[in-house]
Amino acid sequence: MLPISLGDGRAGALTADCSACTGLCCVLLPYRRDQGFGADKPGQVPCLNLLGDDRCGIHADLVERGWSGCATFDCFGAGQQVTAVTYEGRSWREVDDLGEMAAVLSAQRLLHEMLLHLEEVARRSPAPEAEALADRLWTLRDATPLELLTADLDELHESCGELLAAASARVRGPGRPDHSRADLAGADLRGADLHGASLRGALLIGADLRDVDLGPADLLGADLRGADLRGTVLDDALFLTGPQLPAART
Repeated sequence: MLPISLGDGRAGALTADCSACTGLCCVLLPYRRDQGFGADKPGQVPCLNLLGDDRCGIHADLVERGWSGCATFDCFGAGQQVTAVTYEGRSWREVDDLGEMAAVLSAQRLLHEMLLHLEEVARRSPAPEAEALADRLWTLRDATPLELLTADLDELHESCGELLAAASARVRGPGRPDHSRADLAGADLRGADLHGASLRGALLIGADLRDVDLGPADLLGADLRGADLRGTVLDDALFLTGPQLPAART
């Protein structure tokens, strides 16, 4: 068992720390070449670049070597939680059922992503219902593998989505443009009025957003792969996560 500890409190718990993990994403999750990875790999098989100490052998050159998918992936701290707490310091090498461990990692990642967004709600537009849900999720993330896999994550995710939508409406204000789930791939959006717009789930692949003001636009789940964000105002954008920006052109 590994001498790994997350320490007390919630500080940093939603930020990935690969040094406190055992390469779980590199082993448990599948990937494909056409998704920005340098090869095809099924789940529960170690990546060909994984070293014996569970570190990445090409981490410094991921994008240059054709592994941009790794550079944009974020577990939101789920990896170290699964390693240190859910499996009590055991690495994937010490677990018999890697299928179960993979499912637990996916469940934890969803919990952590929801918590990350709910923390933003707490900072920008607090609501008792959002705080109550966050408390439930913080408790659930410390549960056993069986408890995690039998929890109704679909119900929790739906509830979280409703709370995020309500917070988004409060922050953005009335009458702002709604482009939720719109197909804007390749669109020239320079000069468009997107301040405070809803772009949640929008397809913005390759879109030209240079110098556009996206604060406080809702970017939850927006696909920004290849989008040109040079000069784009993003400081106040809502629900923008780490994996979205590396996939864009900045």
